[in-house]
Amino acid sequence: MAAETTRTVTLESGDGALLTGDLAVPDQANATVLFAHGSGSSRFSPRNRAVAAALREEGLATLLLDLLTGDEEHTDAATAAHRFDIPLLGRRLVAAIDALERHELTGGLPVGLFGASTGAAAALTAAADRRRTVYAVVSRGGRPDLAGDALPDVLSPVLLIIGGNDQDVLRLNEAAAARLRAPHRIHVVPSATHLFEEPGALEEVAREASRWFALPPTTDGE
Repeated sequence: MAAETTRTVTLESGDGALLTGDLAVPDQANATVLFAHGSGSSRFSPRNRAVAAALREEGLATLLLDLLTGDEEHTDAATAAHRFDIPLLGRRLVAAIDALERHELTGGLPVGLFGASTGAAAALTAAADRRRTVYAVVSRGGRPDLAGDALPDVLSPVLLIIGGNDQDVLRLNEAAAARLRAPHRIHVVPSATHLFEEPGALEEVAREASRWFALPPTTDGE
């Protein structure tokens, strides 16, 4: 395994919140992937951490970031008040993208976004806002439809990964893809459900994400 530098970082969100993340940068990293977690999840999501580890094996730095503060997470767990606030989550991702550009370990590296569930909508919203910085977006079991009118403004190549048995989410992804003008592709993991808990499913997610975040992203097909 290649040597890497790891740090717990605190970022200012721009709206008064301090966000905590785990930054890991392999030696000679060629890009950074910022993770946007889904509703009810956090930077400790075992699925996203597994994907992040696979990306680092390919020379990509990763930042797993909590987009909500501790108090906000507590409120959200009880009321679901924040998890669908895509504008808020998108603005915080933009602040994180800007912080990565200034950070001593990642400054100058292109930024990719990996969004899960509602985090996918936040990632696409942020990609539309930072079109010159974000070079690729991957959604895992995401809700890109919640990005709404931001979808046509995304310029980065977008990969939408969905479980074959997650039919409702697949339909929502197909509808969102129809609004994208950027190069994009839908990848269906056969027989997988929403959380990709089936044997080999998460490994396939990591493999496809690694290929997409390669420089330049692979955009075979649409």
